[in-house]
Amino acid sequence: MKKKVVSFLASGRGSNFTAVAEKIRAGDIDATLGILVSDREEARALETARQYGMGAHFVDPRAYGGKGEFEKAIIALMKKAKTDLIVAAGYMRILSPVFVKAFANRIINIHPALLPSFPGVDGQRQAFEYGVKISGCTTHFIDEGTDTGPIILQAPVAVEKDDTAESLAARILKEEHRILPESVRLFCQGSLKVKGRKVIII
Repeated sequence: MKKKVVSFLASGRGSNFTAVAEKIRAGDIDATLGILVSDREEARALETARQYGMGAHFVDPRAYGGKGEFEKAIIALMKKAKTDLIVAAGYMRILSPVFVKAFANRIINIHPALLPSFPGVDGQRQAFEYGVKISGCTTHFIDEGTDTGPIILQAPVAVEKDDTAESLAARILKEEHRILPESVRLFCQGSLKVKGRKVIII
């Protein structure tokens, strides 16, 4: 079976990108590294991708006439790289329905809260300030909503009495680095089937 090509979207340092890429490089995930695309020229993830020998592309949203043209440029890059799976690893833009449909059930996102609770930006702080006793992280396929797609894996993280939002976020990040590569591994070996709202692991 041909190895899946895994490409990435990232806006920042790309620690989740690195967690997945290292597993692919080590052979723990049976896949090939594709490209990384960022909407920020200063994103550290771009330099990391170059160090891995990947295509690293800064696509400037200001250079296009709108979101549609901007996303068309990214879609073209992804298709040229023969991308089978896109991993949104700290990508800070909402993908349009056009983008999502182009890669339906082939875009995995990591969210730092237990969805469907606390979607959107800064899920760790939202959960901490709400006063939950257990938070965590979620991988899911991206759909046309905000953090509403079918859930793949979740990991709980207990909130300790002396936690701050930052210390909680640090512990959640460790779990993100575990379940995101595992979700990609399951996808690449053909073990994820989407049935309605549910992801069946086979």
